[in-house]
Amino acid sequence: MATKKDEAANKTGFALGKENYKLMVIGFLIIIIGFLLMIGGKSEDPNVFNADEIFSFRRVTLAPMIVLAGFVFEIWAIMKKPKEN
Repeated sequence: MATKKDEAANKTGFALGKENYKLMVIGFLIIIIGFLLMIGGKSEDPNVFNADEIFSFRRVTLAPMIVLAGFVFEIWAIMKKPKEN
């Protein structure tokens, strides 16, 4: 015997609801922002090593935390139950 949830999934053909997909896009954008925060730190002169620029708080601590938060958000977006109408 099919439940309402099974019938709703069969009508749309999608495993997740519209809200889940929107949340997944938001999570993907959070991950992209984290990776964008990691870029940079190059030196104009290849003989100069600027450790403060490469190992800055933004690149070593903040950006990986944002990427991790984006992945956690993605998991939550997938696991969230779609609203029933």
